Amino acid sequence: MVELHEVLPLLEAELGPLGGEPVALTAGITNRNLRVRLGDGEYVVRLCDPGATVLGIDRACESEAGRRAAALGIGPEVVLAPPGVLVTRWLGGGTLTGEQVRGSIGLVATLLRTFHCSVPPLHHPFAVFRLAELHAGLARTLPGAYPAVRELAVRIEGALSGPEHAPCPCHNDLLTANFVSDGARIHLVDWEYAGMNDPFFDLGNLSVNNGFDEADDRTLLESYFGEPGGERRFAALRLMRIVSDLREATWGAVQATISPLDEDYEGYAATHFARCEQAAADPRVEGWLHAAAA
Repeated sequence: MVELHEVLPLLEAELGPLGGEPVALTAGITNRNLRVRLGDGEYVVRLCDPGATVLGIDRACESEAGRRAAALGIGPEVVLAPPGVLVTRWLGGGTLTGEQVRGSIGLVATLLRTFHCSVPPLHHPFAVFRLAELHAGLARTLPGAYPAVRELAVRIEGALSGPEHAPCPCHNDLLTANFVSDGARIHLVDWEYAGMNDPFFDLGNLSVNNGFDEADDRTLLESYFGEPGGERRFAALRLMRIVSDLREATWGAVQATISPLDEDYEGYAATHFARCEQAAADPRVEGWLHAAAA
């Protein structure tokens, strides 16, 4: 992983001299992130993990998606993107809480719809089902329930077809910490997992990671589509919540195997595997599979 002192001369030449001590940001468990004052501006400097490609990250796509989000008014300005580093404009309003995200479903749905409908397509596919398989294959350990959940994921993938599941530009990492206010508007940050994916993955990922209940999910669908979601869309969203947790769980398992950062990836994987298994045991899953495939 590149160190700040290695790229600081380049950053200072482009943005001005370092002002004060950089501040480490606790958000993000894939890379190291710093709040840095350079010249008259404040920036977030991401020092990227060079081994992150296996996680489904494409750095050129990250930069492209970030610039597109900024142009659409839903993400911070991408200032520089030299190899191994990403510099974005600091947003001073702070991160949202899960409660604030849930209280802003209409706004968040509009952000997602805006990005999903942006053109042209991103060049990088984020094939979430294949990624979960890859990560499971690379992980040192997996829980005993993994084969059953994996079998369910195969059935979910088969059920989700048709025009509304066609790949589109997606964020793919809608954790609460990635919603940031600039004091006036909500922005989406951290576009490193961006790529072409089923838009329902973003909807399910948003829902499960921000504590949405079923009423919230129906509000999300109505806000996103501009009409009541109906049972087919609702079923697809609930199934994608399971897929989201499977992906997070296998991500944590492979990170515990390969990451150089000192994070509790095993605990992260265990939390998401437990949530995934609980959701997979819901007696309505069979009905959702049938409804989603209708």
